[in-house]
Amino acid sequence: MISSDRLIWSLFQGGIVIEPANLANFFTIFFSSAMVIMLGALYALLFAYSRVKHSPNLMPLAYGAYAGLFASTFFLANAANLLKHPVWQAIVFIMLVGYLFAPHAIWYLCVGTHSYMQENDESGSKIPSAKEPST
Repeated sequence: MISSDRLIWSLFQGGIVIEPANLANFFTIFFSSAMVIMLGALYALLFAYSRVKHSPNLMPLAYGAYAGLFASTFFLANAANLLKHPVWQAIVFIMLVGYLFAPHAIWYLCVGTHSYMQENDESGSKIPSAKEPST
């Protein structure tokens, strides 16, 4: 088993460790981090609300929020010196792709779960709740 000190040292030797962010970039990092959080929440909220209320005219607003999230993430990654190494570039890219498709996957999981529960309710079988012991 490799110790955490050895792991950190091996990562440092491999050049994966990034250089610290400049103090002059503090405001950029602070503001873009806040925008990543706010726009990510707005994207998820608008996406879910659009699907729940069957209002497809909200979907462009959701993707607009994602576009803002995308831009804010690159401002943050650039200010924090994450775009200078391919490993960190890949992590930023994977994060952005994951956040684009996560609400879609969660929506389909929820729809599938609820349709399964409705099918079982209509067939007369009782789905045990957490309070009732199953027999």
